[in-house]
Amino acid sequence: MKTLWNKNWKSSKQPRKQRKYVFNAPLHILKKLMSARLTKELKTKYGKKNVGVRKDDKVKIMSGQFKGKSGKVIEVDLKHRKVYVDGINIIKKDGNKVRVALHPSKLMIMELNMEDKMRKKLMDRK
Repeated sequence: MKTLWNKNWKSSKQPRKQRKYVFNAPLHILKKLMSARLTKELKTKYGKKNVGVRKDDKVKIMSGQFKGKSGKVIEVDLKHRKVYVDGINIIKKDGNKVRVALHPSKLMIMELNMEDKMRKKLMDRK
């Protein structure tokens, strides 16, 4: 376990090595880990189970304190592997509103933002 990140690493049974792989992974690998599942209609339309979350996608929260709520993605933080959704806030004791960071595995994409040419290309490929 001397090297920080190795592209040839396949898998390990040890959780510490799995965590190390993710924590030290470069951004182009983390982008692949930032995916959320699609609704049944989108699955049949595009022939894919999950897609990477992007800004302006409409998502529904599937678990946690905000389960059942939906909104638009405001920000995707690759470095910390978190997604921020519009309208999902916590009010602190001093009265300030703070955005809640969500993991993409807890989300379901309801509507895709198809303004990007690369995303259109990606979704047309099967």
